[in-house]
Amino acid sequence: MQAMDSLDSGLFSLSRSFCTSLAIFVQIQGCAICLILAIGWVFAAYVRNREIKRMRDSMRLGNSFAFLCHDINELEHSRQASLPRVSVVMPLKGFGEHNLHNWRSQITSLYGGPLEFLFIVESTEDPAYRAVSMLISDYKGELDAKIVVAGHSTTCSQKIHNQLVGVEKMHKDSKYVLFLDDDVRLHPGSIGALTAEMEKHPEIFIQTGYPLDLPSGSLGSYCIYEYHMPCSMGFATGGKTFFLWGGCMMMHADDFRYNRFGVVSGLRDGGYSDDMTLAAIAGAHKQLITSPPVAVFPHPLASDLCFSRYWNYLRKQTFVLESYTSKINWIMNRALFASHCYLSWGFVAPYFMAVVHVTAALRAYIKRYPQDETNMTSCGLVLAGCLTFCTTCELLSMWNLTKIEVQLCNLLSPEAPQLSLASYNWCLVFIAMLVDNFLYTICAIRSHFSQSINWSGIRYHLTDGKISKIDRGKELGPKYTDLGGKNLHGRKASPPKTRFISSLARMLVQWHQPKKYDV
Repeated sequence: MQAMDSLDSGLFSLSRSFCTSLAIFVQIQGCAICLILAIGWVFAAYVRNREIKRMRDSMRLGNSFAFLCHDINELEHSRQASLPRVSVVMPLKGFGEHNLHNWRSQITSLYGGPLEFLFIVESTEDPAYRAVSMLISDYKGELDAKIVVAGHSTTCSQKIHNQLVGVEKMHKDSKYVLFLDDDVRLHPGSIGALTAEMEKHPEIFIQTGYPLDLPSGSLGSYCIYEYHMPCSMGFATGGKTFFLWGGCMMMHADDFRYNRFGVVSGLRDGGYSDDMTLAAIAGAHKQLITSPPVAVFPHPLASDLCFSRYWNYLRKQTFVLESYTSKINWIMNRALFASHCYLSWGFVAPYFMAVVHVTAALRAYIKRYPQDETNMTSCGLVLAGCLTFCTTCELLSMWNLTKIEVQLCNLLSPEAPQLSLASYNWCLVFIAMLVDNFLYTICAIRSHFSQSINWSGIRYHLTDGKISKIDRGKELGPKYTDLGGKNLHGRKASPPKTRFISSLARMLVQWHQPKKYDV
């Protein structure tokens, strides 16, 4: 009994300490972060919803092809015949459950101009090589597509190497090049919409888009969905943005042919991340990046996405901030690193404090402690109530944006199975918010001190922000990619199920041995 009284006394003291000026500031800051995110998602939802209304208005006026273009006159043969040639470059690695569907959505585009598809693999041993070969044979004579074996990268990441080889092999008359990840599910009119914007605004340097994650039900998949959501507001501007997603990038082909702004050399000479490198080049040369409102793509996550694969994905994302192209880029990455770490734990800390406040109040009420004995104030409960209100606003705003993006995707792909919001578990979304923000800082610090990362069985080492050494070998990496669960080395077996606690334990073991384990 005395032990319980002592525990209660400590709980009351902790609750009172969370009502000091500094603690109140931290809790108010947490509420502010929730409200800022909610407002950002409201604006993003407005931009996406405006596009939905435009499409529906066009359909009411008799345009049955509003999912391709707002003006049906653009589908006239004379206009379609004058469309520029586009080369689609897709760097591949492994083969998973969603790849075939994604590839079909890419090659069955309804773009009316000349179009070629270049599937780039590291070697013929890659499981993607055989799968793509069979896919192309199914469409033989119906599309211009080929597989290119790029070989091993030596000065940059394998993805960048594949992209640059694809650019070298593209048609000499191509005006634009579109880089797509193999986990992107395109809409029939996506290539046409991106090309139309490039033609209308030739000053655009890069056009990009963003994925709409479709969680598979595991906590890891919801953590990835939650990780991507704050960035989605930066892509839902309906025009100019400073953000760039490597999964979808359309650029002028001549920028690569003539190495304008150093795009080829910047990527080739030690480049680790394609989107971060190109975004840095765009910023340094004051070039325009845009994201049209229709550039949102369904991104189904692997059904067996376990927590350890989420951790590995987060490691790769935080490791991006360790690469840089210039001193200014390094300063910006350090500022982003510091602010993201601060805000992540600044977001989580108030929830811990709120739990203490509510628990202390419940103990005082259940045990009927006298007020003078607990010496508690209503301050803690007021702060906990404010946090509850702000969190509710944040989740409602996130739900609303996701609902609108689901509607937009359904309108843009009327022939595809319709997406639904019913599969989203919002309790898991809330848990994922706490888990992801808590782990981000730990992961970012680990990435900073390791200066090496394992990406699909290849370990990259950085020196002065650029890749300086590459180690290869099947024993170095996992058998499956993080988000798509793609098999990297051959026949797929059942992956081991990793639980949350064991994943955290393994992460702590790996902390001091970054080169021994596949992280």
